[in-house]
Order: sequence, then C-alpha cells, then structure tokens
Amino acid sequence: MSISAKNIRNIAIVGHSGEGKTTLCEAMLFNGGSIERMGRTDAGNTVSDFDEQETARKISVSLSVAHTEWMGAKLNLLDVPGFYDFEGEFNEAMRACGAALVVTGADGTVSVGAEKAISLCLKAKKPLIVFINGMDKENADYQGTVNAFREKYHGNIAPIQIPMMEGNKMTGVINALTEKAYRFTNGGPQEIAIPDEYRRDLEAMQLSLMETAAENDEVLLEKYFEDGLLSREDTIHGIRKGIFNINVIPVMAGSALQNRGVINLMNEIVKYMPQAAERREIPAIDLLTGDVTGIACEEEKPFAAQVFKTAVDPFVGKLNYLRVCRGTLKTGMTVLNPNTGVQERINAVYLVQGKKQEAVSELNAGDIGAVSKLANTGTGDTLCAEDAPVKFDPILFPKPVLSMAVYAAARGTEDKVFAGLNRIAEEDRSFTVTKNSDTGETLAGGQGEVHLDVVRKKLKAKFGADAEFRTPAVAYKETIRKTAEAEGKYKKQTGGHGQYGHCKMRFEPTEKDFEFAEEVVGGAVPKQYIPAVEKGIVECLPHGVLAGYPVIRLKAVLYDGSYHDVDSSEAAFKAAAEIAFREGLKNASPVLLEPLCRLRIAVPEQFVGDVMGDLNKRRGRIIGMDTQDDLQIITAEAPQNEILTYATALRSMTQGRGKFTETFARYEQAPDSVLQSLKK
Repeated sequence: MSISAKNIRNIAIVGHSGEGKTTLCEAMLFNGGSIERMGRTDAGNTVSDFDEQETARKISVSLSVAHTEWMGAKLNLLDVPGFYDFEGEFNEAMRACGAALVVTGADGTVSVGAEKAISLCLKAKKPLIVFINGMDKENADYQGTVNAFREKYHGNIAPIQIPMMEGNKMTGVINALTEKAYRFTNGGPQEIAIPDEYRRDLEAMQLSLMETAAENDEVLLEKYFEDGLLSREDTIHGIRKGIFNINVIPVMAGSALQNRGVINLMNEIVKYMPQAAERREIPAIDLLTGDVTGIACEEEKPFAAQVFKTAVDPFVGKLNYLRVCRGTLKTGMTVLNPNTGVQERINAVYLVQGKKQEAVSELNAGDIGAVSKLANTGTGDTLCAEDAPVKFDPILFPKPVLSMAVYAAARGTEDKVFAGLNRIAEEDRSFTVTKNSDTGETLAGGQGEVHLDVVRKKLKAKFGADAEFRTPAVAYKETIRKTAEAEGKYKKQTGGHGQYGHCKMRFEPTEKDFEFAEEVVGGAVPKQYIPAVEKGIVECLPHGVLAGYPVIRLKAVLYDGSYHDVDSSEAAFKAAAEIAFREGLKNASPVLLEPLCRLRIAVPEQFVGDVMGDLNKRRGRIIGMDTQDDLQIITAEAPQNEILTYATALRSMTQGRGKFTETFARYEQAPDSVLQSLKK
C-alpha cells in the first residue's frame, strides 16, 4: 500500500565515521519490526552495510536505504558514510532527505565528522536532531558533549532530555517537553515517576526550552513576555517551528548498541521532524515556459522525481534510487528524462531494504524507492510526466583531490579494467576516469586513498578485473631560453641514387607552443622540400634534448641550405631537419618546465600556520588569503610534482577539516634538482 506524504519522514543518518550510525539504523529497524534481530557492524550482518568492502572494513562506504514504520509513520532511513572520502554519498543523501539525524559520541567534544555534517546540513537547509550515542560506555560525558555543541553552535542547541545515570551508565531518560520519565528495560522504555534529584535540572531545561520556543514565534514571544511562562503545547509548537526553520537543533541521548533511548528518539522524530508533505518547495525549470518553478509535494499533481543514487551490479543490472517529489510513480508508466531527452518505461518499482528490493505497484509523492533497467538514466537525472516536463538542479559532487595512474595487473585485461572502472564511475559520481593527453596515462580520480582502494577492490569483486594504481607521471615539458643556429646535413651514398638534404635552421623562444617559418632566398632549398623540413621538426618535438620531454614555446626558422638535383628527397630533408633540431636545441640554453597548479585551500584559522609552512616545503608560493564563513581561504601556487598526494597530507595537518581545489596554472622553469632527479 502507498502511504501519504504527511506520514513519511525521510531521515539521513550522518556524522563522524565509527560513531554508530549503522548500529542506530539497525536498532530503529528492529524497533519498527522490519528485522527480527539487530545485526552488528563487526559481524558484517547489518542491513545497510551489505557491500563486500563494508563488511571487510567495518565502515560504510556507500549510501544505503532502509525503511520501517513507527507510530503510524514510515521512516525512510538513509545511512550515510561518515569517512571523509565519501562526501559524494552525503550530497546524494541531502537531495533525498527531509531532515538529518547527527550521531555523535559522548566524549565531550564535537567530532570533525559531526561538525562537517552539521555545516553541510545547515547549508542544505535540513532540520537536524543530534543523538549523543555511546551512553553505555564508562567514560560517557553527556553534559560535556552538550556544552561542546552549545559552544560551537551557540543558540541553536536545545537539549530536550535529561539522562538518568547510575554510576557511569545511562539507565533512563526524562523528556523535558512531555515532562515524563522512562527507565530502560529489556522490554523497552518503562514510564516511571520523575525522581526528585532531577527536578531542578528539569525546571532549568524547561525554562530554557520556553525561551527557545518564544524566540521562534512572535505570538509566543509576546505571550512569554506578558506571562513569563508558556504552556507545554505552546513550547512544543515553538520548538517544532524552530526545528522546521533550522533555528533549533534538539539533542537526545542513548546507546544504539544496547538499543537504549532509541525508541524515545523514534518518537521524537515522528513528532518533531518535518513530514515529507511539509518539505519546502524544490526549485525546478518548467520546460514548457523556461521559468523557475517550485515543486510542492502534492500527490494529485503530475509526476516528478529525481534520481539521487545509482547502483550498478554486473548481474542484476542498474538500480536507480529516487525520491518522488510530486505525483505518483506507477509500474508500467512511460516517463520523460529531460536530462537525456529520452522516454523511459518503468518496468518495476521497488521499496529498498539494504540490498533487498520489494516490488510495489506505486510510489507516492514524498516517498523513496528504486527503479531498475533504465538504460539512459543516471544519478541527478529528473524523471517526470511527459505532459508536465520539469528539470531539477543537478546534484553537485566534489571534484577528485587524488589521482592515480591505472594499469591492468595482467596483460590483455585492459579493456575489462577500463570498462569496469567506467561502470563504477557511473555509480559513484565523485570518482572519475580520465585520459591525460600529455602523459598518455589513464587516471583514476577520487576523494582520497581509502576511496581509490575501495574502487580498486570493488573492480575486482564486481567485475573480475585486477588493476594497479600507481603514482601518475608528471607532464614535464622542455623549452629554450635563447636563440641558436644549427646546420643539419644528411648525406648518404649507396648503390644507385644517394640521399642528400641540407638545411640551416634558427631556433628562437616564442610564446606559442610551436611556430615554423622559412626565410630561404634564391631557391637554396626548393619549395617542395620545405614541408619535409617542418615535418622533421614536428616529429622531434615530443622528445627534447634534456630529459626526453615534449618541447614547447619553440620557433623554428629555415633560412638556408642546399640540395642535389638527383639525390635530394623529402626523406633526406626530413632527416637533415632532425639533425639540426638536436644540435640547435643543445646550444639554445634548453630548460625543463614543470606544471604549476593553483590551489584554493579552506582551513580553520588554527591550522593556517601549519598549512603555510607545509606549502613552503613543497616549493609553494602564497598568493593571498581571505575569510569565508569561519574558514581561512589560502590561495597558493605549487609544482604539481609536490602535491600529488596533498589530499592526504592536508587531512592529516587539519584533523580532516581542511579542503582544497586544484587547477592547472601554467608551466614554469624547474630547478636543476628536479632535472637531476629525472635523469637518475
């Protein structure tokens, strides 16, 4: 049966790697009756970590979808990887979800992953709940963790629970909004009277929540000023409004592993997180008018959906995960993909539970599901009714920050390797496969070492192709710094006709990659042989005289020569030009050029000194600095050879908080030390 949008909550579970997101997802599925027992990440038997790489590494490496029902509502759960290398999966989840659940450890700090997740959620305008996990651990520090979040996010943080502790372990919880206390039991939370020792903390929290509620509604603010108090209903209304407007981030606590506090969390998700029907209108282009329009989550309007993830399996085929933004998707429909201009027939519609698919007849507005075997549809594409065509904004993916050269491990398997990598790139838009025209290498680009290692192992497991990833070659070039003249004479006498070509050349520096000119007078070199001279020089350009790298910024001028009526030929003049090239460049002060890259590095202020010191060691030059939000943006230039693995170094220096983009700037003369290292 399809379910109404007002009864759907689309929740992305986000946060730092290893904080228990997948375990929390398991607990929620178990509580909702979707699974009979909770799996464990260390046992590799959870619903959402089903990929071979996930079970081996014991971390999530790709976004997965599951669902359960709770209090009459359907909870679509998007388990998002927390490791830095899988930011692309986070972007996919942000397009599909209506709200986010940030999972963090109870260690008294704001983890890097939680900080980045909250920042990205606020940027994407997604309401949030923070769940402090691991309250069963000996060193759990609930209050210290709340204080750390309050310090970081000032007026946004609103704890709505007081953990009841015995020793160092959480045994129950008091909900300040409902003014009810629950003790955890094996059968679930059991309501009890509020213990007297928590009364003062409860009153303080309730007063704080009243103030927060009043700040989010003008009518409530007036009432609060007049009466000094708000009713429970008014407080809940104000808090819910603040959550919806992303001014309030409620905080709860528990233990996902022990399934304690999770039922209370699920109750609050249903009560306070926005319904799919309440989601803000999604901007789209109306293709009939060309205007920007808002797509509201309405079931009776024409169908429109967006694919937020693609999974490619060599046996099952392609599975497109989508969120229905408007109308209803039904089996047997023909829909339009405006991104490709192709009509697609919907052969099957599925609800997804990890790696399992359950066929359904339809999917309503606000719901999340999947369709299979769409040949011309990929991640970010829109699917819509043909008579009401619209197109959603594409999903943005981070550009690769680490590239490695790809080689087939076994000769003869190149086609298999590159076909498999292209299929993986279709599935993972933060991974790219490109050809470097300068070096001839195929490059695999990803978000870090772990990302590329996952790709390599996925290639072998899914497509049976074994690849080697190596440090890529740097596209050095050679040029000259001064003008030099040279003479090339090719003379060969064999039986019959001999070979004779003679040219005098001048080689000059220029701004263009290559120029050829001729200044021959009196027919010293006949016109028909001049193209052969140019061809001889052009064929020499890929291999310079210093270290064998391509030559650029060279002007070659043919100004004199001689010929033989019988023995001269195009081949002879081509050979003479090659001799002149070698001789001339040696005398023209040849130098090695290295590619320079422009970097934009975003880091918190406390890491600026370390980053700038490291750039100096890499022969980098700082061009400028400015501030964006709470980050320092360093603009710098550095030789490509020095920053091949910069992504790994930057993460290490900044505890994972730094990011950078890299673009080619220009070629510049390399120091002698670089040339000497290449000659070894």
